[in-house]
Amino acid sequence: MMHISRTGLAAASAVAALSLVFTTGCTTKNYVRSQTQPVVQKTNELDDATATNNRAIHDVDTRSQAGIQQAQSSANTAQQNAQNATQAANTAQSSAQDAVNRADSLSGVVANLDNYKQVGDVSVTFGFNKSVLTKADKDQLDEFGGQLASAKSYILEVTGGTDSAGSKEYNYDLSDRRAMAVVQYLAAKYNVPAHKFYLVGLGKDVEVDTNKTAEGRKKNRHVEIQLLSNTADSGAPAAQGSTSPTGGAPSGR
Repeated sequence: MMHISRTGLAAASAVAALSLVFTTGCTTKNYVRSQTQPVVQKTNELDDATATNNRAIHDVDTRSQAGIQQAQSSANTAQQNAQNATQAANTAQSSAQDAVNRADSLSGVVANLDNYKQVGDVSVTFGFNKSVLTKADKDQLDEFGGQLASAKSYILEVTGGTDSAGSKEYNYDLSDRRAMAVVQYLAAKYNVPAHKFYLVGLGKDVEVDTNKTAEGRKKNRHVEIQLLSNTADSGAPAAQGSTSPTGGAPSGR
């Protein structure tokens, strides 16, 4: 019977122990690897998704900024165009006001005035302290304006008025604005040159009716337009029952 020495037995035990340790270590590493690999993979996937989202957010932000800049540029352009249009309108209005003749009366202003005869007229009224044409006013002016295309050698006498409320200075300005509202409407729609208009007798100095009644005050808040044609040049017949132009009142500023 074989006897194993104590030394050999110890060596065998050591080898067995090392083998067990090696086997256990490999098993532990494999286990750890199997457990951590899905976590690492998931983390990588999350990193990729985060990077993709960040790029998408950056792209959206870039497009948004570009859109905002374009919208702002369009808004600035529109605002500039509106300002230019307003400036052009104001310039045209100023030019029209400068070109319109203003006088106390036509006498001494219009050459050969005796040759001019009234061939048409119209009157529009305004609300208290108003200088804006209503639809009814425009309808009346349109009916009157239809005569202008065939009129020859004519002028338009525009007489504005107010009721007695307020100071003279304020009413001169108010009646001037009312008369200019009529002038600008006829000039724009019927291509009447500004120099054909004569603004006469503005203010509250000339009454067409009493200011003691509401109806009388309403009539005084008026602008009357008379179409005067030079019959010596055009041969147009004079209108029957025409009223003479009003005069003698201070002109509006």
